[in-house]
Amino acid sequence: MIKFGPSGNGQLFYDSGYKHTVQAAKFCKEMGLNCYEYSFGRGILMSEDTALEIGQAFADEGIELSVHAPYFINFANPDDEAAQKSYNYVLNSAKFLKLFGGKRVVFHPAAQGKVERGEAVQKTIDRLKILTEYIYLNNFEDLYFCPETMGKLAQIGTLEEVVEFCKIDKVFLPAIDFGHLNAREGGSLKTVEDYLSRLEYMIAELGYERVKHFHIHFSKIMYGGKGEIKHLTFEDNVYGPEFEPLAVALKKLKLEPYIICESAGTQAEDAREMKRIYGNVDI
Repeated sequence: MIKFGPSGNGQLFYDSGYKHTVQAAKFCKEMGLNCYEYSFGRGILMSEDTALEIGQAFADEGIELSVHAPYFINFANPDDEAAQKSYNYVLNSAKFLKLFGGKRVVFHPAAQGKVERGEAVQKTIDRLKILTEYIYLNNFEDLYFCPETMGKLAQIGTLEEVVEFCKIDKVFLPAIDFGHLNAREGGSLKTVEDYLSRLEYMIAELGYERVKHFHIHFSKIMYGGKGEIKHLTFEDNVYGPEFEPLAVALKKLKLEPYIICESAGTQAEDAREMKRIYGNVDI
């Protein structure tokens, strides 16, 4: 079943009288949403007991949880000690995801740095192969690890790169941030065909069953010559992308992804709007 939900808690959550993420499950249910992404972007600063409490609250409401690993991850870093920290960030995120009762860890793959892009991509692939070994050693192979498409040109994470990463092992599932793609490609996503071409490419490379329940991040994003500048809300009518053409493409291909809204402060309202749009489109 297709799922819609927010990344973290926006202003409406607090304006509604809620204070703690353990209450976000009830809030999502009230909003008619059925998934939620908890971000460890600034690091994992939560106790195991709190994670269990949050996980139970979401289980009680039937809301699925995913996590976003810390933003510090860079599998192209030339320094092996720094790479070890990246492995640990992903594995610790997986540990807390299991406490939550969730199935998906989203992570930023890498930054290009000062080396040639091909070299940085190959270093990332080599490191993700090592990460795969760690995943199996820690019995995390029942989870999905989702490398994300990135919005800045200097970041590793084109659609093609993410697909290559996912070919390494079945534990990897693509996290396609369509706002990021649109930003790094200068506003490339406008029509149903724009979305279909990317989705069909993924299916051709990874297989339909693998792509059917892939991970999506969606928001409108301001961009410039170097790609992403900042996240916007659905009120924006300048930068895009628009969700309706994607909704049509998803229905045409009978895909049922897990869709997380990353709008700037209105993520729950905009997730609800995506759900409404999806329900109303005809193919």
